[in-house]
Amino acid sequence: MSDGIVENLINALMRLPGIGRKTAQRLSFFIIGMSPEDAKSIANAIIEIKEKARFCSLCFNITEDELCPACRGEMRDRDRICVVEEPGDVVAIERTKTYRGLYHVLLGALSPIDGVGPERLKINELIQRVRGGNISEIIIATNPNTKGETTAQYLSQVLKPLGVRITRIAYGLPIGGDIEFADEVTLSKAIEGRREYE
Repeated sequence: MSDGIVENLINALMRLPGIGRKTAQRLSFFIIGMSPEDAKSIANAIIEIKEKARFCSLCFNITEDELCPACRGEMRDRDRICVVEEPGDVVAIERTKTYRGLYHVLLGALSPIDGVGPERLKINELIQRVRGGNISEIIIATNPNTKGETTAQYLSQVLKPLGVRITRIAYGLPIGGDIEFADEVTLSKAIEGRREYE
């Protein structure tokens, strides 16, 4: 085994978010020690998701079908939409088993300093959903950080004229944290304690 292939794997793993050189090295040697079947299983799962994953045509969650499971679900509360930044946030909220409404994934957050304006997010699609359906409540569940708050304020401004109730999840989440990494109890309390957005 040459040093070149180990270094290639380390460099490849370092492209993942939050993976520095030491972690990439540790993961590389763990992968080297795995059985060929386990290593192939991981590689195949990555290839499969890259080939089959797409955005839901309604809410922009990740799915392999035209509509994601939440949008297809017959038992979902169809007059409520929870707006999140990323597909990982949907997974986190679904783990709580307390929210049974629909979702809308913005695929990011407003960040003028980074050149991310409303046109780069799925905000127009959200407005069309509110205009086109019997939506009674929009729950804004963007992250409790500067970008998330900026996005929440903007959404409130553009949605209020449409006559829909707008709530914001409660601050059971730490400021500066990400929804995707919150535990189920914290997220449950945040959703239950949501308030009218002002």
